[in-house]
Amino acid sequence: MKLKGTTIDVKLVEEKDVESLLQLEVRNNDFFQQFTGVRDESFYTLQGQLNRIKKAIIQKENDHGYLFVIMQKDPEEIIGEVMLTEVVRINLQSCWIGYFLDKEYNGKGYMTEAVKLVVDYAFQQLNLHRIEAGVMPHNIGSMKVLEKAGFHKEGIARKNVKINGTWEDHQTLAIINSQHI
Repeated sequence: MKLKGTTIDVKLVEEKDVESLLQLEVRNNDFFQQFTGVRDESFYTLQGQLNRIKKAIIQKENDHGYLFVIMQKDPEEIIGEVMLTEVVRINLQSCWIGYFLDKEYNGKGYMTEAVKLVVDYAFQQLNLHRIEAGVMPHNIGSMKVLEKAGFHKEGIARKNVKINGTWEDHQTLAIINSQHI
């Protein structure tokens, strides 16, 4: 399954992506670390990434989460990730979205396109009602991505995510499936 965009494609992660995913993570270790929790050294190994992919596949099979990779078209290579996490069904029909893009590809519109593709998939294929995101207030680029993709600001969640050992505030943004209104 591939979601085709204009400049990039997005697909669900597969075990065959392990080497490319590892290269992406190693190449961007310092850059990504600014926006995520502390990662164990094993995360940066083939086995660590394979374990991550296998867990993502189980999460998808159980409708709890979805890990997508962003593919540059020519040459075809993995340049980023988009995750739908904490999928909740019954009365909420919602999830959280998160993403990372290779530092060399920032500012070119790739992430906005990828987020739009994944949001469309979440609303059309997964029939979700609401998608939320949390962004550190100083991460203006990420907020612009979400706003261009149709998300709106809802408020500040104070000290809610531990990034590199420090509890950080996050701007909460959300988008609602217009077919459910």
